[in-house]
Amino acid sequence: MLTDIKARAAKPEQKPYKLTDRDGLYLFITPKGAKSWRYDYRLLGARQTLTIGQYPEISLAVARKRLTEARSRVAEGVSPAEVKQAAKAQARIARKNTVRALGQDWYQARSASRSQSWCDNARRFLEKDIYPALGNKPIREVTPDDVERLVRKVAEQRGAKSAHYMRLTLAGLFKSLPRSLNAGNPARDVGTVIELPKPKPRGRALTAKEIPVFLEAADRYPGRPQTKLAIRLLMLTFARKLELIEAPWSEINLDGAEWVIPAERMKREKAHIVPLSRQAVECFKKLKELPGDSDYVFPNLGDPRKPMSASTLNMVFDRIGYGGKFTPHGARSTASTALNSQGWNDDAIERQLAHSERDLVRAAYNHSDYLQERRKMMQAWADYLDALAGGAKVIAIGSQAA
Repeated sequence: MLTDIKARAAKPEQKPYKLTDRDGLYLFITPKGAKSWRYDYRLLGARQTLTIGQYPEISLAVARKRLTEARSRVAEGVSPAEVKQAAKAQARIARKNTVRALGQDWYQARSASRSQSWCDNARRFLEKDIYPALGNKPIREVTPDDVERLVRKVAEQRGAKSAHYMRLTLAGLFKSLPRSLNAGNPARDVGTVIELPKPKPRGRALTAKEIPVFLEAADRYPGRPQTKLAIRLLMLTFARKLELIEAPWSEINLDGAEWVIPAERMKREKAHIVPLSRQAVECFKKLKELPGDSDYVFPNLGDPRKPMSASTLNMVFDRIGYGGKFTPHGARSTASTALNSQGWNDDAIERQLAHSERDLVRAAYNHSDYLQERRKMMQAWADYLDALAGGAKVIAIGSQAA
């Protein structure tokens, strides 16, 4: 039998050779001096070899222990060499299917069709929170306990809301995985770990008497022309804030007086046409005339390759005295309330707001987008705002009057 001293003293020769130990175990030495423990055995009439490991990394004592395990497998009719190869294959799959590797593929596949704010938030949660904690872990080994610890850590560092959206990002990654990975969705299973603070009120709709006061306050704001025009366009189009401030010029057709928002930028993932009134077209023309070169209608002040920050308009509303009273989202409810009270078709209003049809049976038969009626309605709405800003009394803007 071999000893550790004999194994260590073995020198390379011109041809490979082996030093036998016992029960089929031997030390294999190459002409370059590499030494490895090997085990020859027969299974189903065929000779097979198991490479146990390199010497001296694997000592003689450890090699004998692994030999005993391998011989037990052979006695059961199982090839230890094939078991080892299968384990290596699983390890390779695990390395390929780590949270980081799959997260990068997931982000890359979705970022091209998502909004800039989605991309910024997803990338931040992945790189700042998810990858440092779980990035090198095989996706199938991530447990609800792992996610819960991460959620609690983020909540402690940056608040419950950040932790909530980080968890949703991780849940979205798990949701996209093929079933063959058998990963489940541990991020979904810990959704009640933290309690979200109650959402801040979005602000009520403005009344007809309050609209001109707000418009005057916004006009007096000593900020960038782009910001003031963004507020004006919010009121004229009642688009969602991010739909407006992240709009590229490629979506705006001034000659056709239309703004076409593609499906990937819409909350309901359906393309949306916004008819532009004469006043809205004029606002876009003023924006075109402003200095600067950007693909975005409202470029970021610090980096024109990006759109305006999502918080900019909210801060302006606060600064002009409407904090907690009226928000950018309130422009939509203001227009909806006024137009409904004035008799416009509620289906046309809902289409203009890009709301989904709540009545699924009705939606199945209602394919009209009411575009012509919406064109009239949007022009009447713009004229109504101008009239109020000019000091006119509260007037009707019903479809009959239009």
